[in-house]
Amino acid sequence: MRKVNLPVDYENKRDFFLIDSDNLLDYSEIFGNNNPTYLEIGCGKGEFIETIPVLNPGINYLGIELKHKRILMILKKIWVDTHPNVRLMKLYVDEKVTEIVPAESLDKIYIQHPDPWPKRRHNKNRLIQHPFIDALFKILKPGGTVEISTDHPDYAEWIVEKFMEREDFESMFPGGFTRVSPYRDKHITTYFEKINAEVGFEPYFMHYKKLNKGK
Repeated sequence: MRKVNLPVDYENKRDFFLIDSDNLLDYSEIFGNNNPTYLEIGCGKGEFIETIPVLNPGINYLGIELKHKRILMILKKIWVDTHPNVRLMKLYVDEKVTEIVPAESLDKIYIQHPDPWPKRRHNKNRLIQHPFIDALFKILKPGGTVEISTDHPDYAEWIVEKFMEREDFESMFPGGFTRVSPYRDKHITTYFEKINAEVGFEPYFMHYKKLNKGK
């Protein structure tokens, strides 16, 4: 896996930052072990991927984020001695993620507060569409889960409807969502979740499990 050039003051963080190559990701090469791998799509300011890998050292965490400034922000928060199980990629994610991530290779995928594209004419730009869910099915292991959160009511309804239309995933919550974090006191609050909650927008949490049937 090739590495990306970083500013001089980030040289000690070089091993955290991966870029796309012509080959599918090889987790054993990247992390140096065969531990389960979890993927976070859209790391934001990095609160989640800074915290959860320290709590679960036996799991590998791959974070994908499009904005370079956010990647650098996350790199400031992680360290070789405390976050050996973290790697980051700067990448735009859509259904073509299957060209990067091997089939049936992930145990869990996190998608936290994706852009809701609230205007109806922009709904087509939302990440959660059937071709993308097809891709999630392909890269998850059997029984693997995708955990999605949003504080936008219309997008929450959209996500629930999309997954209800399928037979290859099942919701882990009655009605398709819960308003209380499944992790309770261990819940990691992201920056965007915090600022939106302060003005009255509480998140919806949706967890879906991959079934054996599929495309």
